[in-house]
Amino acid sequence: MSRKMRAAVAQLGPIHRVDSRDAVVRRLVTLLREAHGQGACFVVFPELALTTFFPRWWMTDQAEIDRYFEREMPNTATRPLFEAAKELGIGFYLGYAELTEERGEARHYNTSILVDPAGRIVGRYRKIHLPGHSEHLPQAPFQHLEKRYFDVGNDGFRVWRMMDAVFGMCICNDRRWPETYRVMGLQGVEIVALGYNTPVENIHDREPEHLRMFHHLLSLQAGAYQNAAWVLAAAKCGAEDGFVMIGGSAIVAPTGEIAARALTEGDEVIATTLDLELGDYLRRAVFNFAKHRRIEHYNLITSRTGAKTEV
Repeated sequence: MSRKMRAAVAQLGPIHRVDSRDAVVRRLVTLLREAHGQGACFVVFPELALTTFFPRWWMTDQAEIDRYFEREMPNTATRPLFEAAKELGIGFYLGYAELTEERGEARHYNTSILVDPAGRIVGRYRKIHLPGHSEHLPQAPFQHLEKRYFDVGNDGFRVWRMMDAVFGMCICNDRRWPETYRVMGLQGVEIVALGYNTPVENIHDREPEHLRMFHHLLSLQAGAYQNAAWVLAAAKCGAEDGFVMIGGSAIVAPTGEIAARALTEGDEVIATTLDLELGDYLRRAVFNFAKHRRIEHYNLITSRTGAKTEV
């Protein structure tokens, strides 16, 4: 039986500090309707899709930091997006900053959710591979303070069945780590949804700007191919508050081929039809895990964190 799904990625252009959540959500609803108009029944929005990328600034006032976080989802500002999704019968992935309480203490996470076509939250992921630094770097052109403002995610890399497919989620820097995809791949993931905010400039070491896009696409394509999954990646990009982030939103097939790619650094929808049987074929052939994996030789992956030379 044929299993095909029309899916979209909704790239966002810059969101500035002065932009209200209401204004941002109106843009998201417009993109949702455009994706629906292209026949999509699922759409991926970016990481931190409701605010500017605030970890680029050093802040010491916790109240100032917390204003970038959502205390519940949906909330008053985001409810129109959920209502539009329910009206259109389209599911979505959304990234945002989450403020919650655990064991009586405040916790801050870089979070994404999976919402079904009825507007119900069916899955949540909290970013695990937090990049950047926690200390103030006054000589840097900007800060990258995810390690300061966010707690490490505590939900693991889970998968969910929705719309007759197996979905997984990750966020930004997670895409660079093969373990991200493999843990989901071992759970039979068919579609990996991810959002990202990736600066054009590496603040730690000067590198050619073209490498930022090359490494971005390389990580998507390798993760897709080696786990026989579709990867849907949505950027927030362009010159946000004067700081430029890469575009390159893409839909990558289980073969590792790019099926669709954004052409701009603004609000843009790309869509394609996902043939889920393509992943089934690869999981039966080249990446038949049960037949070919040799886990007795992989112990170092979970027993050692950093690289160490012993010869």
